[in-house]
Amino acid sequence: MACLERASPALKRILLKLYRENKAIEIDHHLYEFGSVEYHIQSSTSDTHYTYLSVSTPLLSQGVILPNGISQYTKQMVKGICPDVVEIMEPAKEGYQITLRLDLSKIPNGKDSIKVIADISAVQAVILSSQLKEMLMNVNSQDTFQGMYKTIKLVYHPREPFFIVRQPQKILAVFPIRFKDKTDVIIATAFFQELMDVGSSEKWAKAPPCCWSPIPPPELRGEPFEDLSTNGGFVSFDISSRHVKGKRLDKTVWSLLNFYAYVKYHVKSTRSFIQRRMRKRLQRLVEVLN
Repeated sequence: MACLERASPALKRILLKLYRENKAIEIDHHLYEFGSVEYHIQSSTSDTHYTYLSVSTPLLSQGVILPNGISQYTKQMVKGICPDVVEIMEPAKEGYQITLRLDLSKIPNGKDSIKVIADISAVQAVILSSQLKEMLMNVNSQDTFQGMYKTIKLVYHPREPFFIVRQPQKILAVFPIRFKDKTDVIIATAFFQELMDVGSSEKWAKAPPCCWSPIPPPELRGEPFEDLSTNGGFVSFDISSRHVKGKRLDKTVWSLLNFYAYVKYHVKSTRSFIQRRMRKRLQRLVEVLN
């Protein structure tokens, strides 16, 4: 989804400023972003080598409790951003899931510096996507053969939960769809039906099968009523082992995490297109009448 950025633009600007200063400066800045995300950036002239970045983000999974919400796998993924520059501090600063010590002097010069800083600025996306990656990588784990098909409710953005259901040989991802405007519901419904038609074609046979239904799938029975109360139905994707192999894993995870944003982007673009066409036709009608 090219329209969505992984890196925080505001955090990227601050880190670029610190890097280009080429010397320690005093900074103690709190940065807040949509989805109850908070960054705390600290730099001091008394500590000329390091910049400290603390991150607070809502837990993706509401059913799995870990210390600070960060698993060892997630920590490994964060360390892998740039091992020479990024070091995880233990314990994290109070009130945050993770605290990083950054040695900006070890960032390579030239164009590579922009890429490294962009990767560091995407640390919140790395934390969230790592949690979902762990679930998808276990698509063929033995738990699925022992009747343990527990539905896990995941929250990436407030008021936009989705569900992961582990089944034999696959994982089902279900998205309840809600809109405030009835027009948006009509546009989205047409989009989902088209998505199913395209997804069933031979050209897209390797993509995760998609299904839209106005009612909840049977796998969500027993979930709270407020989570199943929608006006746009439910979109489901079947994730099999081939969708989480190699580089496909990262693409699948990012697409699932941003599915809601993609749908809203499509609906907004479609509505704008329809409105432009209506204005043009109205203008032509006025010209004819005059």
